[in-house]
Amino acid sequence: MIADASLIYSIFRNLIDNVIAYATDASLVEITCKPVVRDNSGLYEFSVSDNGPGVEPQHLEHLFERFYRVDKGRSRKLGGTGLGLAIVKNAVTVHGGTVTALPTPGGGLTVRFTLQA
Repeated sequence: MIADASLIYSIFRNLIDNVIAYATDASLVEITCKPVVRDNSGLYEFSVSDNGPGVEPQHLEHLFERFYRVDKGRSRKLGGTGLGLAIVKNAVTVHGGTVTALPTPGGGLTVRFTLQA
């Protein structure tokens, strides 16, 4: 599989834009990448973590749905459309990967995703 550079860019751009917009109290953003082997295929696992206010657990499973917003009023103020993480999910899926959101230990949000090697 040949990676689509513009889709890979959109993954990181949307994730970092979300950290800047929503994790306003964050003083740390960590991006990691490691190779993993699953089901005899090579993958790279990435994570983008912050130590901001995080997301309440009931919202985590919906974050990648189109137009989903955790805080409707705050999103309007920031000009968001609720599409950024849906774009991330689509770009990851096109590259044979998966994406999840989970609380960062100690506070914040971590988005973990894989891409085919």
